Amino acid sequence: MAAVNYSTCLQVAAITDIGMRRTTNQDSHALVVADTAELWQARGHFLMVADGMGAHAAGELASKLAADGIPHLYHKYRDLSPPEALEKAIRETNSEVHRRGMANPDFHNMGTTCSVLVLLPQGAMAAHIGDSRVYRLRGNQLHQLTFDHSLQWELRASGQLPPGSDIAATVPKNVITRSLGPNANVQIDLEGPWPIELGDVYLLCSDGLTGKVEDHELGPILGALPADEAARVLVDLANLRGGPDNCTILIAKVVKEEMTTTSSTAPPLTVGAAKSKKGVHPAVWIGAGVAALAAIFVLMMNWYIPAAVLAALALVTGGVGLAQHFGMGGGVTLEAGRHLGKGPYTATACSPGHEFISKLAEVIEELREAARDAHWNIDWRTFDEYCNKAQAADERKNYVEGVREFCRGISFMMKELRSQGTRKSDSTIQY
Repeated sequence: MAAVNYSTCLQVAAITDIGMRRTTNQDSHALVVADTAELWQARGHFLMVADGMGAHAAGELASKLAADGIPHLYHKYRDLSPPEALEKAIRETNSEVHRRGMANPDFHNMGTTCSVLVLLPQGAMAAHIGDSRVYRLRGNQLHQLTFDHSLQWELRASGQLPPGSDIAATVPKNVITRSLGPNANVQIDLEGPWPIELGDVYLLCSDGLTGKVEDHELGPILGALPADEAARVLVDLANLRGGPDNCTILIAKVVKEEMTTTSSTAPPLTVGAAKSKKGVHPAVWIGAGVAALAAIFVLMMNWYIPAAVLAALALVTGGVGLAQHFGMGGGVTLEAGRHLGKGPYTATACSPGHEFISKLAEVIEELREAARDAHWNIDWRTFDEYCNKAQAADERKNYVEGVREFCRGISFMMKELRSQGTRKSDSTIQY
């Protein structure tokens, strides 16, 4: 039986964009796809988004330290279970970001959000600090798997911000209550594992996307397009709506059955069993050694019963020492639906339909008018082909195809505009 190439079981894309109003990009990201069966079993696929904050390039440094340090340490600590390795990697990286911030006045209080998703044989797990988000699209349901560590979400969770109230409109959305770096200690949310199913689409993004594109819009686009095209059009939409912030997007779509949880025979994840090595009081080792030597001496005197008692005492004492040294414990096994955290935190129905296609058609017409008013040199024939295909699909009630073609028309027009130098972009795409 041929070995499974787990890197082909996942369709992935990553894109980061400076936006329309910023002069620097303070976002960073990391993507490590398991290319061997051993890496898949041990650590799975790793995806991460970090949105930095701080003046004098501090935000750029903080997010880069996080995006470099966390995946490196996560893959380094193979003696720990994936959730424990992930938590330890984030804590150690927080210490490093904090240390760098304290060492340089220009970087004081620098920080970054940190949203990580690992796709494992046992399921999908997230680790999270800040307001960058992790979503999962399954069918026509979009679930937010992470909790926003923002003032608005914290007030709402505590019951102090009733939905629709006057005060709700006055609380800013971008005030975060937790980040990696400013403090020596950090509180990390661990979520999952959740079962992985064929066709699941996972989205990680900074708030440059979610500040301009709503959940009910994310779902139809993620479902209609391949990962690379979906990432591109989502950035284009955020920029068309002002692009006030940097925007980073990672998308992963499960395309083969071998990556699903039901296809896995891996043992369940355990947390709390592996602890760091500890010091043991010297008296424990001395006691074990004395008992062992005494047992040997007594045995040489042919006193068998006392020798057996002393040998048993040496073994017990030595066992206690080893247990203290390695921190042995049973831990908590995450099986039978048991998982960490309280997610998912939102669920949005997002079936593609005529109403959403009509909204995309409005975007298309606004682009058409802007291009004509500015006398841009556009390949109108190709652009109109996308639009005509989308309208025909809408009439046939093939809404997925309609969304796909209108989105391709939007991205085509934005590419045409970028090629004419109407906007200088530092966008980078991986897929």
